[in-house]
Amino acid sequence: MGQRDYSPFGADAKRAVESGLTAAEWYHTDVPRKVMKDLMARSDSPAIRDTVLLYGLMIAFAGAGIALWPTLWSLPFWLAYGVLYGSASDSRWHECSHGTAFRTPWMNNAVYEISSFMIMRNSATWRWSHARHHSETYIVGRDPEIAVMRPTVLAKLILNFFGIIDVITFFPNLIRNAVAGPTAAEKTFVPQSEWAKVQRVAQIHLAIYAATVALAIALGSILPLMVIGLPRIYGAWHHVMTGLLQHGGLADNVIDHRLNSRTVYMNPISRFIYWNMNYHVEHHMFPMVPYHALPRLHETIKADLPAPNRSIAEGFAEMWPALKRQLFQEDYFLKRELPPTAKPYREDFHQYVPGMMAPKAAE
Repeated sequence: MGQRDYSPFGADAKRAVESGLTAAEWYHTDVPRKVMKDLMARSDSPAIRDTVLLYGLMIAFAGAGIALWPTLWSLPFWLAYGVLYGSASDSRWHECSHGTAFRTPWMNNAVYEISSFMIMRNSATWRWSHARHHSETYIVGRDPEIAVMRPTVLAKLILNFFGIIDVITFFPNLIRNAVAGPTAAEKTFVPQSEWAKVQRVAQIHLAIYAATVALAIALGSILPLMVIGLPRIYGAWHHVMTGLLQHGGLADNVIDHRLNSRTVYMNPISRFIYWNMNYHVEHHMFPMVPYHALPRLHETIKADLPAPNRSIAEGFAEMWPALKRQLFQEDYFLKRELPPTAKPYREDFHQYVPGMMAPKAAE
């Protein structure tokens, strides 16, 4: 491809449509209908349990942090609260946007709105952004949620471990949305019927942040901001860490999720924070399977998938060399080896570049 143009109005976006890439049928592992029906069954129980635990821990950690403020004894509680606020909210936003976390719709919507606020995303915009991400995953110029662009901007990735870039770009966009609704780029994936909602949500979020800042000024303390707003910075590292592993270093402009997504085995705490999104190939293939069924889905289809990374550390050890190589070779990507039991990759739209697509090439 050469230099990539990630603009929704650019040449790559136009080429993706004209080539038929955006309309192509994605590869899916064959799963018996009865098995898939069972996997897709929704239930309120797992998500209610996890949500009560999440918000209960947040209240407890914030309460301890406030009680011990401003001593250093409060620091561990703020760090724990920050990860739940600034990282677990990302996975809750994600799953509830699919409407699969709970069986009851209003529960999905309630947690989705709360999580969207905490993760600093306009709920009316990002619901449609994420729908586009799934229908056109990592298609250059079309997917608005490509986290790792080529060439990789390593400084941006590092700063975002502290939420800095996301927060810096969020507030100007929030103000624009509150005043004038969605931006021109957002209008490429948000239906016109939702534009007024984008503006209304932005106004509500802006009012909450303004009230929090006003309270902090009145008290002469940043304590209110430690509860609302700042955790999106000091607690962002976990969702950035896990988010990079989703697609980092892998292929773009393909129609096989085994080529552009990564599954990573994780420890129980990270899986709770991440809500099983570490099974990311499985999630992209079958996005209507609830998070609590993803381990079972993995066991069902793993013979057709690349071997998962066995840990977060192993995932980064595989990904970072590929990201660094993409600094100089934009067309390079890591092609993960399939087991003998798998069907071949679908590479219909991907040009073969010798030496850049070999299994484990990043090593």
